[in-house]
Amino acid sequence: MSGMHRNRIKGQPVKRQLSFQRIMQLLSAALINGYIAGFQKGRIFTGGTKAVCVPVLNCYSCPGALGACPIGSLQAAVSGRRFPFYVLGLLMLFGVVLGRAICGLLCPFGLVQDLLHKIPVPKWTVPERLDRPARSLKYLVLLIPVIGLPAFAITKTGVATPYFCKYICPAGTLGGGIPLMIIDPALRSLAGALFSWKVLALAAVVIASMVIPRPFCRYLCPLGAFYSLFNRFSFFQMRFDKDACVHCKKCERSCPMAVEVTKNINGPECIRCGKCASVCPTGAISSGFALQESQPNKNRESSS
Repeated sequence: MSGMHRNRIKGQPVKRQLSFQRIMQLLSAALINGYIAGFQKGRIFTGGTKAVCVPVLNCYSCPGALGACPIGSLQAAVSGRRFPFYVLGLLMLFGVVLGRAICGLLCPFGLVQDLLHKIPVPKWTVPERLDRPARSLKYLVLLIPVIGLPAFAITKTGVATPYFCKYICPAGTLGGGIPLMIIDPALRSLAGALFSWKVLALAAVVIASMVIPRPFCRYLCPLGAFYSLFNRFSFFQMRFDKDACVHCKKCERSCPMAVEVTKNINGPECIRCGKCASVCPTGAISSGFALQESQPNKNRESSS
């Protein structure tokens, strides 16, 4: 029984159950930002795990963060004129295994956008003529402020500015900037135009998330852009059975990333959230690791 609908059994309302996606998102957020003492003391965690990159966009300066943000780490390596073997290797490993399932199931800022979209305000469907080209913006964000500017726009001190973290990242403002400002009065007195700009950028993403599903993931997230490169051949895949499909299009109407599920289910925009599978009336959509896909065929061959 789907937790998406409130059905009745013998006249009694059935309580909504958390979906697998929501459970994974909450567990990931709690694990990645589990340093509760940081929020109480207003201090950033500096233990050994802070040297380890988490697979999602998560601000290093968040008081609860137990690991390092891969985008921040990538910028630090590039600005220091070092090839980011560790960061790129880790991101490629995550990409090969899970693809953008990381965006759909593990990213705390993805969870924030999902919850914001549940607010009962009028929704907007982005016209395809705007949506398609706008999706390319996240690749430009990855190439220019994340990699290009840190590599070439070196300051007089010999250190480049982490441009994405400093000027764009709304996840950093939400998870790091605002909590630290609330906890530490001294920081509030130092807040200036840059912090105001970051809050304005966050506010724009928040408002957009109320009316458009996952706008940051669709159009701006450099990590989503990186993982999308692995979607077609990652081990974790979505599966679509054309023979079982009745062409009702419920899957495509439910998709937060506006993926053409029946045509390109494992395209670069699919975040493997599972919403298409949850609404499919015939069970034509499923997900799993690629190695599992051949198992039914082997069973059929052995039985014949």
